[in-house]
Amino acid sequence: MSFEKTTVTNETNNTKFVDRRSARKQDNAGGFERRQFSDGHQGLSPEAAELGIAIDQYKLTNSRRYITHEEMIQVIKSIGYVKS
Repeated sequence: MSFEKTTVTNETNNTKFVDRRSARKQDNAGGFERRQFSDGHQGLSPEAAELGIAIDQYKLTNSRRYITHEEMIQVIKSIGYVKS
């Protein structure tokens, strides 16, 4: 991950502020992937853990942070579930 800094000087009291947020870049080819629930599948039933892992894999493969209901149905079907 690389950062570019923007420095702003306050003319009134001659203090500097470095803004690191505006120029933040992520390198998708080997960059840092922030995961909110890295161990979130612990304590789940095997079926729920399988679904969680499949959804996480779908999100990583498709560069998606959130998925739609249609995408979730697609993932559920991809691991073999069918409506009876």
